[in-house]
Amino acid sequence: MSALLILIISGILLGSGYKFYGRFLEKKIFNCNILASVPSHTLADGKEFIASKKSVMFGHHFTSIAGTGPIVGPAIGVIWGWLPALLWVIFGSIFLGAVHDFSVLMLSIRNKGQSIAQISEQYLGPQLKYAFFMIICLALWIVIAIFALIMGLIFTQFPTSVIAIWLEIPIAIGMGYWVFKKKGNLILATILSVSGMYVCVYLGQVFPLTLPNWGSMPSSGIWAFILLIYAFVAARIPVNTLLQPRDFLNAWQLYIALALILLGMIAIALQGNPLIMHAPAINPSPIGAPSIWPFLCITIACGAISGFHSLICSGTTSKQINNEIDAKAVGYGSMIGEGFLAVLIIIAVCAGLSLAYTDNEGQTLIGIQAWNTHYGSWQSSSGLGSKLVAVVTGCANFMSGIGISSSFASAIMGVLIASFAGTTLDSATRVQRYMITELCQNSPLKNWITPTKSCGIAVCSAAILAFSSGLNGKGALALWPLFGTVNQLLAALALLLVTMFLKKEKKGYVWVSFLPCVAILAITLWASLANQWQFFKQGSWGLLVINSLILGLAIWLIAKSLEHIFRKTAKGKTAYTHTAKSPKKPSLTHL
Repeated sequence: MSALLILIISGILLGSGYKFYGRFLEKKIFNCNILASVPSHTLADGKEFIASKKSVMFGHHFTSIAGTGPIVGPAIGVIWGWLPALLWVIFGSIFLGAVHDFSVLMLSIRNKGQSIAQISEQYLGPQLKYAFFMIICLALWIVIAIFALIMGLIFTQFPTSVIAIWLEIPIAIGMGYWVFKKKGNLILATILSVSGMYVCVYLGQVFPLTLPNWGSMPSSGIWAFILLIYAFVAARIPVNTLLQPRDFLNAWQLYIALALILLGMIAIALQGNPLIMHAPAINPSPIGAPSIWPFLCITIACGAISGFHSLICSGTTSKQINNEIDAKAVGYGSMIGEGFLAVLIIIAVCAGLSLAYTDNEGQTLIGIQAWNTHYGSWQSSSGLGSKLVAVVTGCANFMSGIGISSSFASAIMGVLIASFAGTTLDSATRVQRYMITELCQNSPLKNWITPTKSCGIAVCSAAILAFSSGLNGKGALALWPLFGTVNQLLAALALLLVTMFLKKEKKGYVWVSFLPCVAILAITLWASLANQWQFFKQGSWGLLVINSLILGLAIWLIAKSLEHIFRKTAKGKTAYTHTAKSPKKPSLTHL
C-alpha cells in the first residue's frame, strides 16, 4: 500500500478527531470559558506559575510528553505488522490518549494546578492518595534515570548531535530573556533562534564530539552523570528561563523535520517511486516476540496513550496555561500531534527503511530484504540503538528526495531525538520535585523541605538507581521491564479520577473517560499478569516482588475508585469553584 496515501488518510482522521471530538470535549464536557480563573493568573509567582502564549505552551507540552516515546515505541510495535500499529495509534490517540491528556489538564487547572496525586485525596482520601504518590514517584524515578542513560547513549551513537544539544541551551536562554524579560518580538526571536540551532547542527556534523572512557567509567556513564547535574539545574530555575524557550525551539525542530520528510516523500513519489509499505501489514507471531495482545498496546505506549502525560499535564502545563480555551490545543492537540508523529515513524521504518539499508556486513539492501534483515526477529530489532538506526535511516532516506545528504539528515534526526529526550528528562525531574514537595506538605518535613532540597532528592535518588549496577549508568534498565505497565496503569488511574469528576459534574458524559479507562485497565492488568508469569519463570525475584506490590496497590486503588464511581452521588459542594472573574490572588505555598 502507498505510504503517502496512508499518511494522508491518517492525517485526515487525526485532524477530524481534533476538530470534532476535541470540540465536543471542550464545549459539552468541560464548558471551557476564556474568562474563567486559571492558576497561572491566580497563583502567579514568576517562577512556576507563569501565564504563557498558546504557541509557547504547545511547544513545551508537546516536546515534554513526546520524548522518545512516539519514536521508539512505534519503531518496535511494527514488528507485529504496520496495520495493527497504525490503527492503535490513530484511534488510541483520538479516543484514549487525547481524552486522557485534555481531561487531566482541565482537572488540574480547575484544582489550582495540583498534581493528580494531590487531587486524588478529594475522591479517595489520604491513604489512597499516598498509594497514588508511590506509583507516580516510582514511574518518575525510572524515567529520570533511564532518560539520562538514553541521552548518553544517543550522544555516544550520534556524536554529531552533541554540540547542537549543548549550544541549544544558551540559545534558548537568550531567546527566553529577549522575549519574556525584554518583551521582544516572538516571531523574530524564533527565526533567529531556529536559524542558530541549524547552524549548530551543521557544526555538530563537521565537529562530532565523543567522550573517552574515564578509567573504568564508560562514556555512557559519564554522560549520564553530567546530564543528571544538568537536570538538577534545569528543574530548579524558573520555567521561562530555559524550559519554555528550549521546548518551544524543540517543537520548531520537529516542524521543520516533518516538513523536510514530507517534501522528500513527495519528491520521491514524483520521481516514479511509489513508496510502498514493504513491511507485512499483519505479522502476529514474530520470532521471539511476546504475544501481539496486549503487548502491542503496551509497547507503542506514548504513540497512543501514556500515563506519563498526566504528570506533565498536572505538573507543569496546568501552571502555565493562559486561559481554558488554550487547553484544547495544548492538551488534546498535542496528543493528536504525537499520534501523527508516531504514524510518520511507522511509515519511516516500514517504507523509508526499505529505500536503502546498510547491514552489518556493509551491504546496501532495499525492499523487503532490507526490512527482513532489520526486523526478521525480536532479537534482531531489540535494543535502543537498533530502533534509532531504523528511524534515522528511514527519515534520512526520505530527506534524500530533496537533495539533503544522508550525513546531514542523520544529524538533524539525531539532534531532534536527543532534544526530545532532554525535554522529558528535565520536565520529569521538575515534576518529581513537585511530587516530593507535595508529599511533605502534611508531614513534619514541611518546614524543612525546599525546592532545592526536593530537586536534590529527585536527582540523587535517580543517580543511585542509574549507577546501582556499576559505572556505566545502566542500573535503571533492571526496572525498565516494569515501566511499560506502570506507565499505562497510571493512565488508567488518571482516567478513573476524571470519571469521578465527571460523575459529579456531568452525569450523562461519564462514558467519555470511563470506557477508555476500562479498555486501558484491561490491557494493563493483562500485561502485568503476563509479566508476572515471565518474571517467575525467569527467576527475576526482585521484579516479581516489585510487580506484585504495584499490582496490589493498583487493585486497591481501582476497587476504591470503582466504589466511589458507582456510589450514589451525595448532594454537596462541587470539587472546584469555577468563576468567570479572577478572584483575589491567594497565598501560595511555593513549590
